[in-house]
Amino acid sequence: MSQHGHTHRLDLEDATLREWDAVVIGVDPERGIVLDRSAFYPGGGGQPPDEGVLLWGGVRTRILGTAKGDDLYLMPHEDDPVPPVGTAVRGALDDQRRTDLMRTHSGLHVLTGVVFRDFGALVTGGNMEPLTARMDFDLAEVPPDFKDRVAEAVNAEIRSDRRITVANLPREEAFAIPDIIRTATNLLPPGIEIVRIVDIAGLDTQADGGTHVASTAMIGRMEVVKMESKGRGFRRLRVRIS
Repeated sequence: MSQHGHTHRLDLEDATLREWDAVVIGVDPERGIVLDRSAFYPGGGGQPPDEGVLLWGGVRTRILGTAKGDDLYLMPHEDDPVPPVGTAVRGALDDQRRTDLMRTHSGLHVLTGVVFRDFGALVTGGNMEPLTARMDFDLAEVPPDFKDRVAEAVNAEIRSDRRITVANLPREEAFAIPDIIRTATNLLPPGIEIVRIVDIAGLDTQADGGTHVASTAMIGRMEVVKMESKGRGFRRLRVRIS
């Protein structure tokens, strides 16, 4: 069972889930609403949090994001009523936002897989919004046609319709997989016992906590909009998904 505090994490079990029933088990005036079950991705690993609504008693409460703490706190719009503890609610994600973020996140995994495979470069940073992102790489030398080569290779992998799967592995088993950490700095908490692995069949396997589409063909097309040099060995790629 995937848990955070008192909340059962539906988002980590089924990335396609958009609506579900839940009960309010906590309300904090400063931090927000705690549900017993939630499909709201709270953000992390560069992926922003989900947005959506809670429906209860003929009322709609807009959810603008999620705050992490001892529980997952859903942050309501300041103008909307907050359901009291014990209220049965229907949660619903902003489907377009979640789907776009899943496509973007999976696209970035294809990008990091290609750059690692073809150029041996690790990731040093990144950020994403729906259908736009940047990814930074530790890469001292780049050929003149680097941007075009990366775009061509990434889109070839996307068209290959590679299956994307998620698995939870014991720490020792996960770290036995070669190059499981694709960042220059290992960001996994040292005490973590179960590691969530995202695998793009035949291309990329890495530790990751976000949500993804089921196949590279669902990503769409990636445009490498710009490459920037940000200092010695620091290359930034800005991309767009369509």
